[in-house]
Amino acid sequence: MRTIKTIALIVMTICIVSVTALPHYGVGTVAYAEEESWKAEFDEICVKTNESTTLPKAEVKSLIERCDKLKPRIEALDESARKVYLKRLQMCRDLFAYVLESTPQ
Repeated sequence: MRTIKTIALIVMTICIVSVTALPHYGVGTVAYAEEESWKAEFDEICVKTNESTTLPKAEVKSLIERCDKLKPRIEALDESARKVYLKRLQMCRDLFAYVLESTPQ
């Protein structure tokens, strides 16, 4: 009898853990993947600021365009994240624009 209660308790615990983890594994996966995709794009763009003066002009122009395409996705975030990431994205874009304008033809 005690073994049956133990097994039932284990099964209930597994069910509860599965249900509470559901938003993270399944239902929320699409939202999480979308969040990660804009963040990955953001990181790929802004990491190039360190080497922006050595990049070809065509690549710098491409980075500016990518910043412009990413902006609406960041504008859709909650207020706190939106303020932080929009500011950071704008700083990256401004640096690329400066590099593009200041480098000789």
